[in-house]
Amino acid sequence: MVHGTDSLENLQLFKTELLDYEGFRDDVSGCTGVFHVACPESGISGAGGYLASWLVKLLLSKGYVVHGTVRDPSDEKNAHLLKLENARENLKLFKTDLLDYEGLSAAITGCAGVFHVACPIPTDPASIRNPKDKLLEAAVTGTRNVLNACSIAKVKKVISVSSIAAVMLNPNWPKEQAMNEESWSDFEFCKANEQWYFLAKTIAEKEALEYGKTSSLKIVTICPSIIIGPLLQPTMNSSSLYLLSYLKGGLETLDSGTRSFVDVRDTAKALLLIYEKDEAEGRYICSSHDITTQDLAEKLKAMYPHYNYPKSFAGGMPSMDMSSKKLLTLGWKYRSLEESLVDAVKNYEERGDLAM
Repeated sequence: MVHGTDSLENLQLFKTELLDYEGFRDDVSGCTGVFHVACPESGISGAGGYLASWLVKLLLSKGYVVHGTVRDPSDEKNAHLLKLENARENLKLFKTDLLDYEGLSAAITGCAGVFHVACPIPTDPASIRNPKDKLLEAAVTGTRNVLNACSIAKVKKVISVSSIAAVMLNPNWPKEQAMNEESWSDFEFCKANEQWYFLAKTIAEKEALEYGKTSSLKIVTICPSIIIGPLLQPTMNSSSLYLLSYLKGGLETLDSGTRSFVDVRDTAKALLLIYEKDEAEGRYICSSHDITTQDLAEKLKAMYPHYNYPKSFAGGMPSMDMSSKKLLTLGWKYRSLEESLVDAVKNYEERGDLAM
């Protein structure tokens, strides 16, 4: 949980860490945006990303026809999508970008449902000019473009991926109470502390839900926590880099606060569950395990003692516990944290990411 008594210094540290490991990393300059899935057909934005790749795989395995948007269909980093089972028959990749309305419209046409997955996080926030404007444009304008295109195309349902970033910066949330869907990151708090990514995700999610109230589109949002597990794509994403840093000693010292995690495969299943369940509505937190950074390091060390782990843990980071009760009530199930860690580490080893 995040409380009003937490210092700005600690909040700033938390912001920097989130920007490094949140599961939606992309270059701010041209983020792609939507998986369109339908059985008739569906659409997905940012199809080549970490979560999106697993969603494409899941949808294809269920017989859906998938339209996926990527910046460059011929780029080798998207080749893994074309190798998925049923991809030859049922996957079509579109070259477009969240800020390209015409391109999005072409990709969405014919889709019964759309999964809006893509959103940027700069790897190095300090290197981005006007990060406030860049993040807001990509997250907010990109979401508006997707929703407008969906309305014109007569899409029936949109699942928009938000983040716990839109939940957790709430200084007024009661202490010792797990955060649920009623908690929203506070606009003014985000602005005062220059938490532009948190602000962008919060505004974009609120606008998406409001859009659904005034249109024929059914819009549901989902807020995943830190996404971990094996990768399908060749590039390393930010949340995986965060977990990898525990094993490779990239972080000498870690805070001792609590982190919330969810497996990438379970997140993809949550997206499909929300899409297929007519009763799904509003927003859903998608998080399965809360654990302190020190306990996570000790758990990994017990399983893999030969890797290089952080040497010390300092206190002071704001803690947060996330409740996924609403999603569980809908029928969502998740695997154990141990299974996610074992599968992730095995994947890193096979890829050569853990070579010392």
